[in-house]
Amino acid sequence: MTSATTDFDGRFVLPTDPDWDQARVGRVFNGRRPDRQPDAVLIAASVGDVQRGVCLAAERGWTVAVRSGGHAWAAWSVREGGLLIDLGALDDITYDETTHIVAAGPAVKGGEVLSPYLEERGRFFNGGHCPSVGIGGFLLQGGQGWNQRGWGWAAESIVAIDVVTASGELVRADAEQNSDLYWAARGAGPSFPGIVVRFHLATRAAAGAVAHTVQGYELDDFTEVMTWMYQVHGSIPDNVEIVCVSVTTPAPDGAERRLLLVTGFAFGDDLAHAQASLAAFNECPALERAVFVKDAAPSSMAEQRAEQERQNPEHWQYITDNAWVDGENTPEGIAAMIEGIRPLFTTNPTDRGFAIWMSNAPRRPLPDMAFSLHTDAYVAAYTVYEDPAEYERNRAWMDEVFAYAEPVTAGQYLGDSDMTNRQLRFMAAENWEKLQRIITERDPEGRFHRYLAADDATVNHNHWELTRA
Repeated sequence: MTSATTDFDGRFVLPTDPDWDQARVGRVFNGRRPDRQPDAVLIAASVGDVQRGVCLAAERGWTVAVRSGGHAWAAWSVREGGLLIDLGALDDITYDETTHIVAAGPAVKGGEVLSPYLEERGRFFNGGHCPSVGIGGFLLQGGQGWNQRGWGWAAESIVAIDVVTASGELVRADAEQNSDLYWAARGAGPSFPGIVVRFHLATRAAAGAVAHTVQGYELDDFTEVMTWMYQVHGSIPDNVEIVCVSVTTPAPDGAERRLLLVTGFAFGDDLAHAQASLAAFNECPALERAVFVKDAAPSSMAEQRAEQERQNPEHWQYITDNAWVDGENTPEGIAAMIEGIRPLFTTNPTDRGFAIWMSNAPRRPLPDMAFSLHTDAYVAAYTVYEDPAEYERNRAWMDEVFAYAEPVTAGQYLGDSDMTNRQLRFMAAENWEKLQRIITERDPEGRFHRYLAADDATVNHNHWELTRA
């Protein structure tokens, strides 16, 4: 292969080109764009382009970064130096009616594109909640998708991947062949030692009906409501996604204010089954004080996608962080966990900002894959704003509330992380060691970028534990 830029089916963009910034950050979802400057951007139009791009990088001594959907909050794909390979055109989908396996490119948007495609065929895949999230980075990070508490992490549905390796070779990886890459692809995140150009995913039959319960509470009721939630969430049927959200929303009196929304979204065999699955939510002891209640109302995935898009406006400025919350399942332990996360939900400095608490209970053993750290509940907080001058104030708030939560924090999920600011554990120690061995064997020259972190030496460690040690 020659290194001539005309050999690409797509476009090879250099910093001197007039559309450089568009190629560099135009597909970054977060309006808070980084100043980091790659040496070049390859807008790949084919798998062959990806292979040629990796080989070109080897010729020139460049590192390689990869962008699938552009949703990483810290814009992990945009690195200083090296080649950024943009996979935005790799968005094809095929479906096998016999095996019910869907094959999709990494840039396919899980909600906007893949979900409707599968619904037309009576199938479902639990992709990301925000409809515009590309499946590439989402799956590599583990895949916290719809009803993951009941159906498992989306990465568990990967049956095979097609990968461009550090040598530019295209290989298939599954449980039988190149199984090390298959293992790593399910949780390694942006340090995966290759470029996944196609995912082969098991699907499930679409629900016969879905129903949605929403209860709105004043923030003064946060502790009582969340105490009840911790007591019952593990016993609610596992076809129900359970999320508590702090968000500014219109109240029945017409005024907008921040409320705590307790939500249950049930996937049922039929509407009666979906509605019956939500019965436990009517036992909340604060229900009589609820500002409003929507009780087991019929819904649809299209309706849910529209609400998620409203909640996550593209190209606004976002700062986010997250934590796996853990503690003893005793009154004292539950009280400590609730107090630890309380400021995330009650003090957000932006009107459009929000916080989520997502149930992952009852916690179950994970299959053997890179993704290996989760607890009974996950929290994440987001500030959402337009004026860049608001950055310092919002960053200070985010750092403060997550520092307050450290006593009940076990680690973090890669998908809502920004390791340029705060580094936590996201993988079990033995899985981390195995991943490093795979990376060393598969990418000995360090062709692919690793995690975008402030300190490479302390990745996958809770920073406060290192300080105390």
